[in-house]
Amino acid sequence: MTSQVIVNGKQTEIQLPCTLEFFLTRLKLPSKSVIVELNGQPTSPSQFTTLELFPDDRLEIVTIVAGG
Repeated sequence: MTSQVIVNGKQTEIQLPCTLEFFLTRLKLPSKSVIVELNGQPTSPSQFTTLELFPDDRLEIVTIVAGG
């Protein structure tokens, strides 16, 4: 079923059911290079494979960038 989630303030279509890890993969975001907040709660990368997304979930995704 196609539904909507909100990613960094923008509505995004998603095919549900879907884990957070699968969604990040679809966005071409390696799970080891992002920090994710789901519905206002921080998530651990170890949870990405088990956390399921639901319609109207709110995600804040920040990419970790190394620099000098």
